[in-house]
Amino acid sequence: MAFLQIFPLLWMASTALKPDVEVFGGIALLPGRPTLDNFRYVLTQVPMARYLLNSLLVAVLVASGQILSSIVAAYAFARFRFPGRDVLFLLAVGTMLVPFQITMIPNFLLISRLGWINTFPGLVAPHLASAFGIFLLRQHFLAFPASLEEAAAIEGASRWQILWQIVVPVNRAALGALAALFFIQSWNEYFWPLLVAKDVTVTTLPLGLARFVGAEGGTLFGPLMAAASLATLPAIVLFLLAQREIVNSFSTSGLKG
Repeated sequence: MAFLQIFPLLWMASTALKPDVEVFGGIALLPGRPTLDNFRYVLTQVPMARYLLNSLLVAVLVASGQILSSIVAAYAFARFRFPGRDVLFLLAVGTMLVPFQITMIPNFLLISRLGWINTFPGLVAPHLASAFGIFLLRQHFLAFPASLEEAAAIEGASRWQILWQIVVPVNRAALGALAALFFIQSWNEYFWPLLVAKDVTVTTLPLGLARFVGAEGGTLFGPLMAAASLATLPAIVLFLLAQREIVNSFSTSGLKG
């Protein structure tokens, strides 16, 4: 199973190092004459650096917004008692069942009326909250000993101080794993930027990759695989760095409900 998952990445990296003759000349995993021409083409003939910076900016803003909103909402659902709390939590979690295609048109109309088409706020704003993040962090906060918070409150700490100086630092592993997942999800987002981004100044990396595919002029497979390799590398590195925290976060998120 691991080989089946890794093989497309190996094929992508191999094709990126092949000249055009070998790309269309047969099936071979390893390039016979490795070349960096495809990477040179991507870095010189295409605004690849701009695509990378745009995707990095959007992914960082989206991940940061989702983490902040998830922390505040999850802590409120875990510790505060107020009328309708459980109903609101179920409604928030229930939004995970709503496909993006249903909210796509209302979001687009709202962004259009705000004048945010072809802007970074238009790319970021609809994704600043995450029901999955609220659910996962709520489970971690419920498992956190309430006695520690009570002791801090006796010492005079406010709820805000307890959250940011005690609860958040203790759960930094779960927050780091969640931030990595949010970053990777935003990094790979294609459909929403396709609707909002109209100019190269805000075009993200997935849209840039699509420009290597042409219906009439043919697909530049060598440069496409080179660009895909550059696009995949940050997400792979981030996941490898955070994989232990990601696994631990999922395995411990259901200890207390």
